[in-house]
Amino acid sequence: MLIPVLLVVASLVVLYFGADFLVKGSSSLAVRFGISPLVVGLTVVAFGTSAPELLVSVQSALEGNPGIAVGNVMGSNIFNVCAILGISAMIYPLRVNPRLIRLDAPVMLVATLLFVGIFHNGSFERWAGILFFAGICAYMVYCVYKAKRGEAVEGNEEIKPTKSWMLDVVLVIAGFALLVWGSGLLVDNAVIIAQALGWSEAVIGLTIVAAGTSMPELATSVVAALKKRTDIAIGNVIGSNIFNLLAVLGLTATITPVETNQINWTDMLVMLGTSLLLLPFMRTGFKIGRGEGVVLFVIYIAYTLYLIV
Repeated sequence: MLIPVLLVVASLVVLYFGADFLVKGSSSLAVRFGISPLVVGLTVVAFGTSAPELLVSVQSALEGNPGIAVGNVMGSNIFNVCAILGISAMIYPLRVNPRLIRLDAPVMLVATLLFVGIFHNGSFERWAGILFFAGICAYMVYCVYKAKRGEAVEGNEEIKPTKSWMLDVVLVIAGFALLVWGSGLLVDNAVIIAQALGWSEAVIGLTIVAAGTSMPELATSVVAALKKRTDIAIGNVIGSNIFNLLAVLGLTATITPVETNQINWTDMLVMLGTSLLLLPFMRTGFKIGRGEGVVLFVIYIAYTLYLIV
């Protein structure tokens, strides 16, 4: 039991560095070839930070572990809203950009509602995957269009090329290799732990795997909150949730349809309920205060205890 636990921890470290290398290398290459930092931030960086969830869900589905594949996406979204935003808001109240309320939060809610409606019988077919993946493509095209018309996205001015394009290529290759290796290591050992504890694959996916693959988002949001750059903290979470549902789940189901009876209505309602709760929190003074952060974090602790006790 100790060895699988240590290997899970090691795999999370591998996934973290894999995502970091992939984002740095691909962002640098894109900027070097004349793509604006704004567009890079909306596409390459957003996709790169969701790469651990993508690789883990695809790997799980291909290996016949659909509970982990779906649980990873749902658990990551719950972790992002409740744990990451909760912790970040407790560090420093999160200022809300009106754009998040006008566009991004509604997109997240619609995607969540569509997922619950389609997956209510435990099946997510290829047609649904194609629909969701088309949705993320449309969303990204719209974001790039709005960005080019002057609607700024914070944080993108920090994207700078590395010393050479060869280093960029090495970082991209190394990052992708680490993600593939780390995802396989995580899935294999998460299944072993689930079997040893008598837990379902879905519970492992909703807890350990989900929290682990969300480490890049946690690091980004907490650092942003500490630096009082709170637009980045909350935008990072909502963007990640949109990518998890539309891109990660969409691409996973497009590659191989997902079917599992291990996800129940409680899990889906918690994901939907926390996403809905976020809207009034965001609209009260256009910020998420420390008290609201405590509420979100307590919800996550209560849900986790419900899963494992």
